[in-house]
Amino acid sequence: MVTAYVMVKANTGEADRLKSEILDIDGVADAHIVAGDVDIIAKLDVDSPADVKAIAADGIQNVQGVEDTQTYIAMD
Repeated sequence: MVTAYVMVKANTGEADRLKSEILDIDGVADAHIVAGDVDIIAKLDVDSPADVKAIAADGIQNVQGVEDTQTYIAMD
């Protein structure tokens, strides 16, 4: 099992809608709106690093209103 965190920067006023859409993506275990440099942190629980790439690059980044993402794979 691979756990990863995707930091999502949203267009102004889009965080609530984006959170809902991100949570609908298979492999996204949880998502939270946060204060700070990013707007949403999504937790992924998947089988492989390739799944992380598919969800982050092909799923989350393609949601309308996502400005930018950064992905971190947990090492423990």
